[in-house]
Amino acid sequence: MPRTSDAARVLLAAIRLANGSVTLVSPGTFARRAGVDAAASPSALYALRLFGVRTVFIGLDLLQRDPAGRARALRVAPLIHLSDVAAAAIAGTQRQLPARAARTAILVSSANVFLSLLARRSV
Repeated sequence: MPRTSDAARVLLAAIRLANGSVTLVSPGTFARRAGVDAAASPSALYALRLFGVRTVFIGLDLLQRDPAGRARALRVAPLIHLSDVAAAAIAGTQRQLPARAARTAILVSSANVFLSLLARRSV
């Protein structure tokens, strides 16, 4: 199982690094994909950049060489991803995100929960 757990950890880190980098560098692109009108809500771009920074650091944390640090990152990963699922569900329910964008965010975050639980099996 260590190979599967390690592959899940690296895949989860790659997803986090990709999503975080896009959001950090081009928050407008991410906003459009989420159905957010950045022109109507320019402060959303700032919040998305903060999300991007957070997401990049979470991805890097999963790739660190220190076994104790990596184990800590794996222990908290499911909580982070479950929080993302909850945030997307709340935003969709309160119509802060279009239904399709909320569903997509819930699906991506749920996949991240699955990967984080699979990756934890090596801890």
